[in-house]
Amino acid sequence: MTNRTLHEKYMQRCIDLAGLGLGNTAPNPMVGSIIVYNNNIIGEGYHTKNGEAHAEVNAIDSVTDKSLLSKSTLYVNLEPCSHYGKTPPCANLISNLGIPNVIIGTVDTASHVSGNGIKILKESGCKVTTRVLEKESRELNKRFFTFHEKNRPYVILKWAQTKDGFIDIERGYESSERPTWITNEYAKKLVHKWRSEEQSILVGTNTVLADNPELTTRNWKGHNPLRVILDRNLKLDNKQSVFNSNAETLVIADNSTKTLRNKYLNSNVGIEFVDYSNNFYHQLFDILHNKRIQSIIVEGGEKVLSSFIRNNIWDEARIFYGNNQFNKGVNAPNIGVKELKRERLGGAKLTFIKNTDTFNQ
Repeated sequence: MTNRTLHEKYMQRCIDLAGLGLGNTAPNPMVGSIIVYNNNIIGEGYHTKNGEAHAEVNAIDSVTDKSLLSKSTLYVNLEPCSHYGKTPPCANLISNLGIPNVIIGTVDTASHVSGNGIKILKESGCKVTTRVLEKESRELNKRFFTFHEKNRPYVILKWAQTKDGFIDIERGYESSERPTWITNEYAKKLVHKWRSEEQSILVGTNTVLADNPELTTRNWKGHNPLRVILDRNLKLDNKQSVFNSNAETLVIADNSTKTLRNKYLNSNVGIEFVDYSNNFYHQLFDILHNKRIQSIIVEGGEKVLSSFIRNNIWDEARIFYGNNQFNKGVNAPNIGVKELKRERLGGAKLTFIKNTDTFNQ
């Protein structure tokens, strides 16, 4: 086995460990680290939660015989931090312990790091190797890199459509009591799992009025995302489930409604005002960026989903295909991009699509 192949083997372990922190580390990245001595892993760890110890610290702490550190190699999927935040810089810790070799998956492009961690390591005499499984390391932290490089959250579109291409019935001419569930319980649980992995979830006014969704992770153990509601004219009121106390809610309203800013009295509901007629998505992303929101899953209706697609401001789409038919109704969005992969989920199908030409603010 070549050195490069060996490095990739150990780096994959770092990536696997890092992924265990999905949904819990934001706004920090997901990071895993292992320490190898004489081709044996003697320590490993990952960043479990924002505000707690970083992966490198946990890996170092797990080493029983600390005297081996000065003869070992540390692997980590992201450049060690170089700044003081809630925890001290990992690059300094590694240098002070005299770990002679560090293998890094990818550079941290956040402005407060961006090569400074590598610089600290090299200046201390450490031999540094970078770009080992770089593509995989960046894919793991796609939310983090999108946030810091494009100044916006990573955008995931999600919807379910029938066999004949509809996402809903026409509520105007048929009773809203008619069942419109397209997928199954497996899909429902998976969607709630997805919600727990993202920092925010977005729908429009019509979806709230038609379905009264709660937009929480009640069918999966995990944190509830911030509920972002596009309510341009403030049509909604406290009776809708998105305004309950189970999660925080952010309403995005038009500047013309500022006189109604005190409409929502709930302590967990906030309102931001924008100009809906002028660069709306730039304003929305600025608000979310200022709140350090790195990812958003869009579960709106056809109007909202098609708007994201039409303006090319999405990174990934997850589409369920059910076996039932509505015969008529609301057409599913036309994404027009080749699917990346397809899976079966009970009687439904699930397709994943990646956008390779995303909006860059």
